[in-house]
Formats: sequence, structure tokens, C-alpha cells
Amino acid sequence: MALISPADQQKLRESFGAMTGPVRLLFFTQTLGCETCPQTRQILDELPVLSDKIAIEEINVVLDSEKAKQYGIDLVPAIAIVGQDGSGAERDSKIRFLGTPAGYEFISLVHAVLLVGGSGSNLSTKSLQRIASVDKPVTMQVFTTPT
Repeated sequence: MALISPADQQKLRESFGAMTGPVRLLFFTQTLGCETCPQTRQILDELPVLSDKIAIEEINVVLDSEKAKQYGIDLVPAIAIVGQDGSGAERDSKIRFLGTPAGYEFISLVHAVLLVGGSGSNLSTKSLQRIASVDKPVTMQVFTTPT
């Protein structure tokens, strides 16, 4: 059974149509001890059907701990979003989702995919200039709770 309604699927197809580059969603999971991993996988599986520019790669953190470490993943379920740079080389966006991206978090995931896929942002020129002036690494974390 699809989690995304046919009407929402159509809207997502249109939105994903603006993407100029491919996006890979690295889904970090494990077989045992993760109650929400199957639901997360079900949500993610619906996205590549809506755009040929979206791919899912499942990574078991127990069997491939090096890859989990490479992406800074130590909790599951987790999603790392990977895109391409201007030359077509793979580029880690450094965007991570920990937990199941359901409800409003799903909207955030879609926006992140669109951003990494090159559909642009809605930020003002002034905001983009201010962001470009940041000259040191910054970690931003957003926490949500189910409502």
C-alpha cells in the first residue's frame, strides 16, 4: 500500500521534474533492533518511482560499519543525501536525517532532495550572500517531535 496519495505523487513528480542532477539517498539501517527502519524504507522506496533522478542505496551499519563511519552515522534509521558538484563528481551534501521522515519531516526531506538535486532554493540574494560569507564549518541540528 502506497503511503503517498496519488494527488501528492503527481505534485512530487512535478517538483522533482525541476531537478537538474541526480540524488542518492543513503539509507543506513540494521536488521535487528530498529523498529522504525522498515517504515523508513517504505517511505524511501516511493521516491525513485516519482523521479529517475532519485536512487536509494541501503547500507547495513553492522555489515558496513566503515561506510557508516565515513558518513558520520551512528544511529539508525538515518539518511545521508548525496548529489553531484558542477563537474558531475559525487558530492556529499552533509545533510542527514535521523529517524523516520514522516509527517512534516517528509516535507523537509523532499525540500532537501530538491535542493541537492539542483532545483535551487527560495532564499533571497541577501541570504545567499550572508551564507557565502561564512568562513568556518558550522553544524546545524534541528530536532523535531511527533505531534
